[in-house]
This record gives sequence, C-alpha cells and structure tokens, in this order.
Amino acid sequence: MAEQHHELAHVFTEASQGVNDARGGTPRDLNTPYTFPGYTKAEWTEKAAALRQQIRVANGLVPTHESTPLNAEIFGKIERADYSVEKVYFEPFPGFFTTGNLYRPLGKSGPFPGIVSPHGHWGRGRLENIERGSVPGRCINFAKQGYVIFAYDMLGYNDSGKQIEHHYGGAREGLWGLSAMGLQLQNSIRSIDFLESLSDVDNERIGCTGASGGGTQTFILTAVDERIKVSAPVNMISATMQGGCICENAPNLRLDASNIEIGALMAPRPLLLVSATGDWTVNTPTVEYPAIRSIYAHFNAEDKVHQVQVDAEHNYNKESRETVYAWFAKWFLGAEDAAAFKEIPFEVEPDDDLLVFAERGMPTHALKQEEFLPAWVNRSEQAIEKRKPKNDAELQSFNAELGSGLEYALGLQIPKITDVTLVEPEGAFPTTYQTNLSARHLVIGRKGVGDAIPAILFSPEPQVGHDPVVLIVHPEGKEKLIDSETGNPLPLITDLLRADRKVLLIDVFGKGEHGNYERPEDTGYFTTYNRTAAALRVQDIVTTLRCFTNRGDVSEVNLIGIGEAGLWSLLAAGFTDVKNVVVDAAEFDNSRDDAFLQTLPIPNIRQVGDFRTAGTLVAPRPLIIHNTGSTFDTAWIADVYGNIGSSQHLLVEKGRVPDEEIVARITAA
Repeated sequence: MAEQHHELAHVFTEASQGVNDARGGTPRDLNTPYTFPGYTKAEWTEKAAALRQQIRVANGLVPTHESTPLNAEIFGKIERADYSVEKVYFEPFPGFFTTGNLYRPLGKSGPFPGIVSPHGHWGRGRLENIERGSVPGRCINFAKQGYVIFAYDMLGYNDSGKQIEHHYGGAREGLWGLSAMGLQLQNSIRSIDFLESLSDVDNERIGCTGASGGGTQTFILTAVDERIKVSAPVNMISATMQGGCICENAPNLRLDASNIEIGALMAPRPLLLVSATGDWTVNTPTVEYPAIRSIYAHFNAEDKVHQVQVDAEHNYNKESRETVYAWFAKWFLGAEDAAAFKEIPFEVEPDDDLLVFAERGMPTHALKQEEFLPAWVNRSEQAIEKRKPKNDAELQSFNAELGSGLEYALGLQIPKITDVTLVEPEGAFPTTYQTNLSARHLVIGRKGVGDAIPAILFSPEPQVGHDPVVLIVHPEGKEKLIDSETGNPLPLITDLLRADRKVLLIDVFGKGEHGNYERPEDTGYFTTYNRTAAALRVQDIVTTLRCFTNRGDVSEVNLIGIGEAGLWSLLAAGFTDVKNVVVDAAEFDNSRDDAFLQTLPIPNIRQVGDFRTAGTLVAPRPLIIHNTGSTFDTAWIADVYGNIGSSQHLLVEKGRVPDEEIVARITAA
C-alpha cells in the first residue's frame, strides 16, 4: 500500500515535476510593461462594468456611506479685473476637510462650466508656479475664459497637511478600504458636489484636468463619476509606469488592468491625452493613444479622443496648458479656434492670500490623523449594519451590493463553466482499490490564466454516473487527507464514498504540489497589482467548485473546509451553486484586524463585510460553522438565516462537529 500511497499523494513522480502555476511567477509592479489586450465591443462592455466596480471597491466606495452635508465655507475673496479667487473648505465626511481655492469669472454672465483641478506632486502643491507647471496660472486663465475652477489640495499638501500626511495608510487601513488614494477620490467626488452647489455653475458642463499625480486623480475620478463631461489627464497614462506614489496605488486597483483601461473608461466622453517626450508618456502617440482610441471606436466617437505630445520633460507647462484650454473650449464653449485660447500673462497672489488656514485655525472637530481609521471603521460598520437583510428581497439587494464588494475585494474571477479546464496529467493513471473505490489524478485550471490546481478524485465503484461530489480542502494540502501508513484515504472520505459520493481533494495555491512560491506581499504596492496568496486560495476553491457544478455527470456539489481552509471555503462558497457547506472556523477571531492581517491579509475584506457577507451569500442553503470557539462571531449570519426563515439550515458549534455527523448531514435526503 505504501507504493500506492506515493501515487495518490503526488500527481508527478518527482518533486521537481510539480505543477507549473503561472501565478507563482514574477509579480507585477508599477513598472511592469503592460500589453493592452484589445477588446471587442462586447468584451469592453463587460470589462468596463467590472473595472468600475473594482475601482470603487479598491477606493472604499462600497458600500456607500451615508451622505453628509458639505458644510462648505467660502471666504477671503480677492477680485481682479476679470476674475476672482476665494478660499474654500468643506467636509467630504464629518471631520475630514477638502481645502483649496475657487476661481470665478468676473464681468461675464453665467452659469459657467465648472472644472475640478487636482494638482499632482508639485513641491508646493496647488501653489506651485514655475515654468514647468503653474497651478494658479491655469486656474486664472480658465477663469478669464469663462469657467469656475476649483483647485484643491492633495492629501497632506498645504492646508491638508495640517490634518494628515500625504503617505497615509497601510495594511490595517487597507482591510477597511481606507487609503490615501481613496481619500483623494473622496475629495474629487465631493468637489463635483461642491461645484454643483454653486448657482453660477452649469451642472451639465463639468470637467477635470490635472498632471502627473493629478492626472491619476483625473482619470480615476472620470472612471467612477460620469458627471465629468470633458477630461484632460496630463503626462500620466502609460503602459510602462502606473504611478509611483501610495496615493496612486490603492490595493486591488490594477488587478488584470492598467491605467490604459482606466483612462478608457472615459469613453465616449471627450478625452485629451497630453504627453511629453521626456517622461514615461513618450510612447503615447503610438501605444496608449491608439489603444484608447480603439475603445472610442466602439462608440463611433473617435472624434472625442485626441492626443498632443509636447517636447519637454515631465510638465504641465504653457504649451500643455494651451492645448488643454483649446480642448475644453471646443466642448464647453463651442469654440473651434484654438488660437483664441492662448495663455494670457497672469500674476499669482501671495501664499497667505491663497492658503485656507493662513489666518484661521482648523475647525475644532477636525479629525487627527490617528482618528481617521476609527472614524472610517465606524462609518463602514454603520453602512454594513444598515444593509443587514430582514427578508428575501433585502437579501437579494444585499448580495448584489455587498456580495459584489466581496467578490472584488477577493479579486475573484468567477469562470464560466466552459472556461474551466480539467485534465489528467501525463503519466498519471487511475488507481483501483480492492475496497470498491478508485482514484484519478487531475489538474484543474482556467483557460488563458495559467493556473494549475492539482486534484485527486475518489469515486465509488461501480459508479452510477451522476454521483454527488464533495470537495474537501485541507490547509496543508490533499496529502494530509491520506493515511501516511496505509496509503488509504481517511475515514471522512471513505464514509462519503460508501454513501455514493465522489470525493475531490485539491492543493490550493502554494500548498502541496504547488511548492512554496517566493512572493513578498508587503513591499512595492504588491497588492495593487497582485492578489495575495490567501485570495488565490479562495479563487482555487471557487474555480474547482465551478468545474463540477451544473455538469451532466454530477448531481450536486458540496464543500468541506478543514482548519484554516474552512475560512477560505466560507469566503468562496457563496459564489457557486454548492449545496451543503461545512466549514471549520479554526477559532479565528473575526473581530480583530490583527487576526486578518496574520491569516487573511486581503485588502478591502473588512470594508465589504468579511465573513458576515460570506455567510449571507450562502443563505438559505445548509451551512455548518464549527470550531468557532469563543472568538468567531456568527451572530450576524444567524440573524440573517433567522430573518429569512431558514434557521433550521444553519448549525453553529463552538467545538468540532464529528466527521460522522458531517457525513450524515451532507448525505441526508
């Protein structure tokens, strides 16, 4: 039997021949060259919807928090011959302040187009006034031309720096969808709200432009807020560099995507790409612009996307600004003569006349930096609690919003059944036992992904042909479910086989035949571009379940997760048609961020309801959660099952449920 066990435990005869999973290769980073795949219109429609939700989840916008008043203050007005400038602050959410300057036309009749103007990583932020880029200069000229324009601080710059530093955030904040990028996106969204509140702004004509990091803010805003009608990100969208600051790299943001796709989400609204010969946008005319234009072609809107390259270093200089003036004038003012929008000489006000808090203190209720996370968590928890389903209709709406949120926090790709591959590796052959069972070695994967999930499928003999399948996942791999002395599967498996169930064992990412991949996950914005190992293990369970559901030769699929694999299994179960779910909670403390950081370091997971959402997605199907100890809180899940009249389908046990009872429940008619 020892020889037989060797065959069962390993698909390949030598360890060096373990599965080749493409996900274990070199991780992506912000400088990994990206090849735009090209999309048909149908493919783009699907990709665009998914990417918008991905961006929303990555930046903490799911679930939506309760809307609160802006409490805007506008003061310190300075009037010049044909424009004015004022100081502004308002609250995107209570205690968090957006700060900036509002420039308006004088001597013209409104309402006027509005522009939100993020500044990028200039040394002096929105006050920067040098040849390579002048934020006040472009604002003054826009105001002279007939726009209301709001220039606001990036996080930690100028007035914002009195409240929070620019490089805010980390892994703990990431669990809750709180990041520098997310806070800046809140600034941008609420800046549109602010402009819309002004009587002299035409709400149907609002645009956005910024350079470098401000270019990133521009295309991230246009991706999620269609109120922006015209856009001009300057010196940013590139296939070779995606943004070098924490404020441009929210966790989960660029999984399977790049700034090219994010920028293309502007389609079919007018988009101008301004690039430079002296930075990472040098190839825009031949690489990024044609890629984005191919998306505009799907909307018959090629005339609404344009590119101009300036022979200069990284900039938003006079030449670049004049290009942008002409683009906005074409769409907002109906002007065709670009020459009419050459830049007029300007004089910038002294710093103290522009700084919001130069002569007054921050509001007394302003959050201190260390108070941001507790305040954000409180708002997130309120939003989740408000959505707890009380009936079947609310269950459906919860699943649509929070279920989608969890899907994107996990970075899941829920494959179509036709996209899942199931092969027997070369050299493998069925093993037949004298005890009426057989075993087949398999490798499961997804077309075009390159993943490889080693598996063993045990079948009772003789086979009926439509036997139910039970997937069992062990945290150390399938070999741990085979007796090391006899080579036979453990009693849990044989008992299920005697009840005419097929039993499937798998090695999830990084376990068993995968080997141990070297993937440092805490460096270089790793989670912006790559899924964590924990998330990939959830993916492998989803992929495997999808492989066996709705097949003609399988009547139903059930899931058992052992130890830590019970946590992965609970997160995966709700995204498939699995019938019975049995998960070991491993006494995990689902109330503590530290526990998630140690065991399930998955960005955004707590923001979207973590195991509360996962359990709700399983309801009303039979669910056993055992080995909870006194730490794994199931009260929310129990409430949901009770609210929809399915309490009888939920079993929660502090200790471990014996294997015999698990088998009895799974095999019950």
